[in-house]
Amino acid sequence: MKTAAAGALLALILALGACGREQQTSAPPVTEREIADAYGRKVAVPATAQRVVVLSELDLDAALALQVTPAGAVNGRGSDRPPAYLEKYTGAVASVGDFAQPSLDRIVALQPDLILAGGQSDPAMLEQLAAIAPTVVSFYPGEPWQDSLQRIAVALGRPQACEPLLQAYRARVGKLRAALSGHRGESVSIVRLTPNGPMYMLGEAFAGRVLADLELTRPPAQRQAGAGHGPPLSREMLADIDGDWLFIGNFSPDPRGVAALRDEPAFAELRAVQTGRVREVDAALWTVVGGPVAAQAVLDDIEAAFAARGNSL
Repeated sequence: MKTAAAGALLALILALGACGREQQTSAPPVTEREIADAYGRKVAVPATAQRVVVLSELDLDAALALQVTPAGAVNGRGSDRPPAYLEKYTGAVASVGDFAQPSLDRIVALQPDLILAGGQSDPAMLEQLAAIAPTVVSFYPGEPWQDSLQRIAVALGRPQACEPLLQAYRARVGKLRAALSGHRGESVSIVRLTPNGPMYMLGEAFAGRVLADLELTRPPAQRQAGAGHGPPLSREMLADIDGDWLFIGNFSPDPRGVAALRDEPAFAELRAVQTGRVREVDAALWTVVGGPVAAQAVLDDIEAAFAARGNSL
């Protein structure tokens, strides 16, 4: 997978972050300030958090992009380590367990002064986390990642670091959208492969919003409201994943899952298959909720896919 632009963006961000970290060490004693989280709850957080624990891929992505290296993070979905596209930047980040099942003991041991709880909605879990450190629900399902990023930036006390990231994304989208103008109206299907069958992502899913920014559309079945995914599809329903383009995300490193799908006669009949417009992509980028680094990496994949079809981009 081509992630040159996303990698260059994060490398620059982390390099520039050295100056910010030096300033933090000489800052006055930490004071509290009150912010509103994604559910409108008022939370008193440190003026500048020093030991942050993040409980979603979006939180990890955004924190790194905002020049904050968390003390701890959950593993990426379907993995025992951080998302692959961020892994080389997380060597100093301790694991606090699997996604949606964080270890409270590990979180306590890290002595955080701020917890970014992703889209956590379980009141009991939020109460337990809040007993450890100030806890901020950083996004709600279906929220544009740009809005989530701004909320995370405020929680981390780094709102000034947010706008350059958004400007970089908008500039690249504008350039790529112009280059893809001849493909406007073509549909792009986003699929997560599971042991029970392929599932398509719904209309408000993260990667779907990136496609919408490029003025690319989704197949009819995938335009329904929601930020998650549909149910696993039987072989009789594979037409629901068809489109002019098909991007398949697979969490498993075992390629046999995709190979098995290719062996299905109904899969061979799909328009994207017959025109050679199927791409296997990182499920952590395309089928979960990412931040500015993931958004740039999805743009990398789109640019590479369309360029491979002979377009001048």
